[in-house]
Amino acid sequence: MAMRLQIKAILAIFFSLICTYAGVSHAQYPGFGDPGANVGTVNGSGGLIPVEATTDGGKIPIGATAQVVVLFRNEGGQPVEIGTIRLYPSSTVSADISLNQCKDGALPSGAECAIALSIKGLQAGPWRLEMLMAHSGRTRLVTATVSGSVETSEGLGDKRASDIETIPDFLDYGSLKSAQTLIEPVILRNITSNPIDITDIYINSSEQAGYSMDTECKTLSAGQACIATVTWSPKTRGRSSGVLVVKHTGPAGLSSVPLKGEYIPDNVGSAEVFPQAVPGKGLLVSSSEEINFGIGIETASTSTISLVNAGDAAMRISNIFASGSDNGISFTEEGCTAGTVLDPIEACALTVKWSPTRVGEVFDDIQIIHNGARGVLVLPVRGNAANTVSPDQKSIILTNDNAFSNIPPLPASALDEDFTDEQAAAAERNRKKLAAPVNPASVTGLLDGYKITSFSPTRAIINGPGGSRLVYDNEDVVIGGVPWLVMIQPKGIEFMHEGQRVLMLFDRSLTSFTRYKTGTASRPTTSTSSASGTSTDNTISEIAAPTISTDSEF
Repeated sequence: MAMRLQIKAILAIFFSLICTYAGVSHAQYPGFGDPGANVGTVNGSGGLIPVEATTDGGKIPIGATAQVVVLFRNEGGQPVEIGTIRLYPSSTVSADISLNQCKDGALPSGAECAIALSIKGLQAGPWRLEMLMAHSGRTRLVTATVSGSVETSEGLGDKRASDIETIPDFLDYGSLKSAQTLIEPVILRNITSNPIDITDIYINSSEQAGYSMDTECKTLSAGQACIATVTWSPKTRGRSSGVLVVKHTGPAGLSSVPLKGEYIPDNVGSAEVFPQAVPGKGLLVSSSEEINFGIGIETASTSTISLVNAGDAAMRISNIFASGSDNGISFTEEGCTAGTVLDPIEACALTVKWSPTRVGEVFDDIQIIHNGARGVLVLPVRGNAANTVSPDQKSIILTNDNAFSNIPPLPASALDEDFTDEQAAAAERNRKKLAAPVNPASVTGLLDGYKITSFSPTRAIINGPGGSRLVYDNEDVVIGGVPWLVMIQPKGIEFMHEGQRVLMLFDRSLTSFTRYKTGTASRPTTSTSSASGTSTDNTISEIAAPTISTDSEF
């Protein structure tokens, strides 16, 4: 009996020890646990594990980039060195490593390190990223998972994005009233995780629609974008449409952007004399919109206007001319001429001359060609002539410069020995009249409108705005408040003042002609005489006899 009690007590103690070991002590012995749970601690080898098996990356808008941090811990007994890291993202995102703290050296036992990932949303929907990292621990590899979702951008709604996203996805130029060119951009972006080649891009529309395109898009890596510029130059009135077609090597293979616009031009009115200013160009305007000489014009007349560059860039006048060729309109060689360059707000003077060639109204225009806005300025010329001005009566300017400035007195050797004192004084006086000052004022315009009505070798009558004047050869006469030295030449009268010489021609249409059958003829001795003679060859000669004006007698 006592033996049985002893055996029961021993068995009770044995089973108690077994149960105690099975319930408590087995946790300290790896043989009773998960064979792979504590593999890192076996024999002291390294065990690198992610702190969280799955990391929540949250929500990422399409096109936006989020930073996600993944932590790793060394649960082994020895330091662990980190090797190559590879990322495997889903097609809805692209991923890059922005920070790798684990590569800064061997990771001690029990320490943690961080790896930051840049996740960019490419397409709406859930996304998942697997990260595979090599290390020097016993397991050699460790994996981590990051997941989340990509949100749809505002305005896209429930649309399904293609492999190549177009921004905008519909191009509307609206309603255009003015004749101009509109340019709009279209952005092409690869929203997949693989590179895509753009094989072809073009616009499908009618020729009259006026659409054209320019781009350099070729290959787009994941998340990369390029731009295509679409130009619309409407050619006809009304609505126009087209499609921008993009062919590529992505899964969808094709993307498109509809194009639309409407051209409703305003009614065309008459062109204004002065156009509107254009940035970067000169703008030529005139002080007068019309050149009007008035009525009852009997002599040559002039009118001066100023041309101003009202633009913001320099401009050049290339030509100035009258539309008509026989109206007697001409221009002076001073002020505005071909080749004149006007800076902004700079002006020049344009002097227009009119010598009527017929009695009555003149309707002509002056065209000023330049490189500014519109390129041409047209100014009407109006006037009424009561009399004509013969081209043969126009004065000819022989010299109008300071070529004779500062001429020294005539030396004694230049004077003829037979000259009397009076003749020498006259020669010196004439030399001073020919000698011009350094900057002489032009006075040649004072003789405009004068014409010779009577003419002889020693004296003549000129008629002009101030009435008839009798002038004598080699004598002074005051015209327009300026003293002129008169020199009667065989074909007219030469007027000289301080180096400025003007020749006024005598109109031969005012003379009478007599026909003679003679071989030779002598000049008439009086203004009313004629020459006569005989001729063996029946040659006809015409001798011009000067006509004496009725308002004076010689």
